[in-house]
Amino acid sequence: MISAIILTYNEALHIERCIQSLQPYANEIFVVDSFSNDQTVHIAKELGAKIYQNPFVNQAVQFNWALENCEIKNEWILRMDADEYIDNRHNIDLLKSLSELPNDVNGIYISRRIAFMGRPLNHGTWYPKWNLRIFRRGKGHSEVRWMDEHIVLTEGRSEKLQIDFLDDNLNNLTWWINKHNNYSNREVADFFFKIDTEESGSVKPKFFGSDAERKRWLKKRYNKIPLFVRPFFNFFYRYIIRGGFRDGKQGFLWHILQGFWYRMLVDAKVWEIKRRFNNDNKKIKQYLENNFKL
Repeated sequence: MISAIILTYNEALHIERCIQSLQPYANEIFVVDSFSNDQTVHIAKELGAKIYQNPFVNQAVQFNWALENCEIKNEWILRMDADEYIDNRHNIDLLKSLSELPNDVNGIYISRRIAFMGRPLNHGTWYPKWNLRIFRRGKGHSEVRWMDEHIVLTEGRSEKLQIDFLDDNLNNLTWWINKHNNYSNREVADFFFKIDTEESGSVKPKFFGSDAERKRWLKKRYNKIPLFVRPFFNFFYRYIIRGGFRDGKQGFLWHILQGFWYRMLVDAKVWEIKRRFNNDNKKIKQYLENNFKL
């Protein structure tokens, strides 16, 4: 069987759906909660999850804390966010597939689908998005980044399984905007702190690599495009060239908000901080640490 780890904070709206989707595959479900003040912990306990609580810094730090502190017994670990759930529409026998893997396969990529306002997004480069979410205990961890962190293997190789997990947040648009405003702070932090993605234990930027490696390679190139120009490029490429318009009104709103508005917000914050501190990196770092909720 599998041990699943879910990171939560005020996820009463989603946690039951997430846990129930994992129960056919995971006989251990760990909920690592950041001191929710809603019914998240109560619901998770009622469904048999093992509860741990720890102050939240960021996703990467919290997940690595879970790996070190949860009493995990199974060979395989699966990471899932509370607003995600397994959608095994290809009817893959996951447990049998894992048992038949060669010993040198330590990681499994499964495919992420995003739903926005009730509609899965199948175009505009958003599906399939292969994420390494299942790995052998002791053979993987999260790279430490403020944003877009990925699980990396310490040894061995990985394979893909045709299993989807659906990222379908049920909160309203105001919540989504507030969330992405906070995400933009993390993007700004990564931009100025210039995290070295070539270091050991991080995803390497490779155009002909995994989805995560290709995304990291493209992000490095994207960051070289001038501020305020790149959001236009991102929207045009995803919505027009890669067919995001085929996902209807939800696709249009997603690409306007996530592909353009969000990216423009990041650029505006980068420009504002550079201008305020005259590109003094020491002052910028101190400002980010003191004023942004990172």
